[in-house]
Amino acid sequence: MDLSDFLFTVYPYAKSLHIMAVLSWMAGLFYLPRLFVYHVEQAENVPGSTQIFLTMEYKLLRFIMRPAMMVSWGAGLLIVATPGIVDWSYIWPWTKGASVIAMTWFHIWLLRRYRDFEAEKNTLTGRQYRLMNEVPTILMVVIVVSVIFKF
Repeated sequence: MDLSDFLFTVYPYAKSLHIMAVLSWMAGLFYLPRLFVYHVEQAENVPGSTQIFLTMEYKLLRFIMRPAMMVSWGAGLLIVATPGIVDWSYIWPWTKGASVIAMTWFHIWLLRRYRDFEAEKNTLTGRQYRLMNEVPTILMVVIVVSVIFKF
């Protein structure tokens, strides 16, 4: 069995794994900024809530978002490596790829904001986190439209 036969054999498994991992990653990308909103708005009003939020944020980042992002990337790269699946002469693979890179940047940005909270150096407001919560939605729309319409 050569590499292309192997890739065709694992393709449906990679695609299934990719979809499940992306769903998990997106759930975290939607939820973490929301946690930051509550963290900012409740930390000053509810004693002891900062540690509760830090624990929730850490566990979401470490045990759900990071593994889901890694599996999304790994399975996605397997899919892209499968011969005949992606036609690079179209625009859609490039818009999807750029959006996935932007999504990864957003993930890293969220991790840095968590570290700001941890160091008690957060400077953003609940409103700013609410606005940033729209970033993964916009990227998701671009990715889904790119893959479905293959323009």
